[in-house]
Amino acid sequence: MSTSDIAISIRGLRKSFGTLNVLKNISLDVPRGSVVALIGPSGSGKSTLLRCINLLTVPDGGEIRVGGQALEFTGGADCLPGDKVLAGFRARTGMVFQHFNLFPHMTVLQNVMEGPVTVLKKPKAEAEATARKLLAKVGLSERCDMLPEKMSGGQKQRVAIARALAMEPSVMLFDEATSALDPELVAEVLGVIQSLAKEGMTMVLVTHEIAFAREVADQVVFMRDGVVVESGAPAQVIDHPQQEATRAFMGKMVGSHAAPHCSACGATL
Repeated sequence: MSTSDIAISIRGLRKSFGTLNVLKNISLDVPRGSVVALIGPSGSGKSTLLRCINLLTVPDGGEIRVGGQALEFTGGADCLPGDKVLAGFRARTGMVFQHFNLFPHMTVLQNVMEGPVTVLKKPKAEAEATARKLLAKVGLSERCDMLPEKMSGGQKQRVAIARALAMEPSVMLFDEATSALDPELVAEVLGVIQSLAKEGMTMVLVTHEIAFAREVADQVVFMRDGVVVESGAPAQVIDHPQQEATRAFMGKMVGSHAAPHCSACGATL
């Protein structure tokens, strides 16, 4: 696979917090237009890896390339580029968190417009037109003038997805985007993510929705203790894992849910 076919390339990534080694020499390629699901137990380093990709957390070592821009890390925050280069690098990745982080004093429409107007310096009329299209895309065209406090958790998360898309990223990162939602609200968010996958958006998902990962992911990466234990097609990693650690994890996931299923697509695990 040529370099132009790779949306994200990670080589030798390391991150520690004090004496705790969270990421240990991680290497991973995310092909353009693919969906990669990161799974594994709590504390395995999945969310830290995601935050390193757009530099919300600064790696201690290794290299990250997003698109045509590569950054090498040799000394933590001291090796970061200037603000302009850093902003451009981060703009390539849209991030959706567990919690929605919407501006409470702004309407839904204003929340989605804010980044393009303030950061990308787009005219308000253009930003508004784009925001309305994106809110329609996530099924919220009739909620444009509503304040976040009047919305359900699922609706807020869909606004957060529209807000991230408004920055025109080449890659979308989802950090347990459904974990803070009530079970009945999970499906509406997973449905939006699934539609983005069908459109060819490059995505990296940290998720505990194993059946959903099987349904939408092109590649599943199982992490434990800061390393990639196993990666491959969903049918391999989820259904026929090769490593004992993966088999043990999948056994626990299946054992903890009677006939688990994906609430978005209805697939049975």
